[in-house]
Amino acid sequence: MPHPLPLSRRSGSSAPSRPESAPLQRWPAHAQVVVPWRSSARGPRADRMLREITASLPPRIAAAEWSPDAGTEQLLAHAAHALRTVDAEHGHVLFGLSSIMVRTEAVASSRIEHEHATLDDLARASVGGRANPSATTVARAGAALERLAASAADGAVTEAALLAAHRALMADDPVDARYAGRYRDVQNWIGGGPTPRLATYVPPPAAAVPELMEDLLAFVHRDDLHPIAQAALAHAQFESIHPFTDGNGRIGRALVAAVLRRRGLGIRVKAPVAVVLAAERARYFGRLAAYRDGDVDDLVRDLAIAIGTVCDEATLSALVLREHRAWLDTLGLPPALVGVLARESSVSEDTLDGLLDDRVDAVVRRLCGAGVLRSLTERRRRRVWRVEGVAAEFEAFTARVTDAVLARAGRAA
Repeated sequence: MPHPLPLSRRSGSSAPSRPESAPLQRWPAHAQVVVPWRSSARGPRADRMLREITASLPPRIAAAEWSPDAGTEQLLAHAAHALRTVDAEHGHVLFGLSSIMVRTEAVASSRIEHEHATLDDLARASVGGRANPSATTVARAGAALERLAASAADGAVTEAALLAAHRALMADDPVDARYAGRYRDVQNWIGGGPTPRLATYVPPPAAAVPELMEDLLAFVHRDDLHPIAQAALAHAQFESIHPFTDGNGRIGRALVAAVLRRRGLGIRVKAPVAVVLAAERARYFGRLAAYRDGDVDDLVRDLAIAIGTVCDEATLSALVLREHRAWLDTLGLPPALVGVLARESSVSEDTLDGLLDDRVDAVVRRLCGAGVLRSLTERRRRRVWRVEGVAAEFEAFTARVTDAVLARAGRAA
C-alpha cells in the first residue's frame, strides 16, 4: 500500500479555528464494488440464485482532512475539558473503580448487540454460579476493552493489540472461536438473513481488510486532529471495515477508549460512552450509516456530547462513593477490607478468605445486617456478595445517563 502523505504536527489537540462562514471539508464517502457470490444457504429462490453482491469500499483516511465548525469545536473543547477535570479531580476515586467502569461500559456495549447482563450477573458468573447466559459474553467484552485501552498507554494502538483484544472477546465463542484474534477471510454483512441479498450493509471484501486496517491504524496515530474527533472517526471507519466475523461493535467501541488514552485523555478514568450509545441505539446506527456517505459532523458532535454527559454523572458518582467510603471507615473494619468494599461492586468468598482468615461468616453476617453486602448466591461454597453502595451507584449512574439522553432527545423532538 502506498505510504500516506506526510502529516503536519502541531502541539495542540485540535485543528485551528476557521471563520464561521468557511465551508466544512467533506469527508470522503464510501465507494462500491461488485463481487461474485455463490450461496450455499437454503431459502428463497432469490437467495439461492444470487450470483453477485455490491459491497461497500471505505476510503483511505490516513491523510484525510477534517476540521470542526465553531459549534462543534466548542463541544469538543468542553468534552475534553470535562474528561481532564474528572481525571484530575476525581481520578483517585474513580481509578480504583476502573474495573467497574469497564464492566459498566461492557454491559452497555453488549446491550447494543442485544446481549443483556447486569453487574450482579457478572458477579455470579465470576464464581461459576448460575447467571444470565450473556454474562460470560459481557465479561469477555470487559476484558477486551481493558486490554485494548491499557495497550495504548505507551502511545500506540497496534494491530497486535487489536487482535489480542478480539481474541479475549471471542476465544470461547461457540460459533466464531476459530476466527478469534484474526481478520476475517470471508464476506460478512449486517442484517438481511442467510445471504447478503437484503443486507442493510455489506462491508468490503475480505481481501481488502488488511490494507484498510493498516490505513486506519495510520490515521489513529495522527496528532493533528482533536482527540475526540479522531476517536469518533476511527470508530466509524472500523465499523465500516468490519474486519472480524463477529465482535466488531464491541471492539470498535473499545477503540474509542484506546484512541483517547493514546492522546492523553482518559488516563485514569475510562468514560463509558456506550451507556449513552445504548440509550440512543437507533441514532447511533444512523450516525454510522451517515458516515458512509461522508457525513461525519453529527457523529463527532454526538461523541463529544456523550463524553460530556458521562463525565457530569461520573463526577456525581465520585462524590457519592466518597461518602460510601467514609461510612465504611466508621464500621471498624480492617483497612484492606474497606479498600475492597469501597471500589468493587461485588466480593467473592475467596477474596474475603484472603482478608479475614477464618472470620468470614461472622463478618459477612454483620455486613449483611448493616446493608453493606447482599448475597447473590445460595450455595455454601464459592459464594459471592453484592456490595450495595458501589453497585447501586453504578446502576444509578447508568440510569442518570439514560435519563439525560432521553431528556435531550425529548427537547430536540
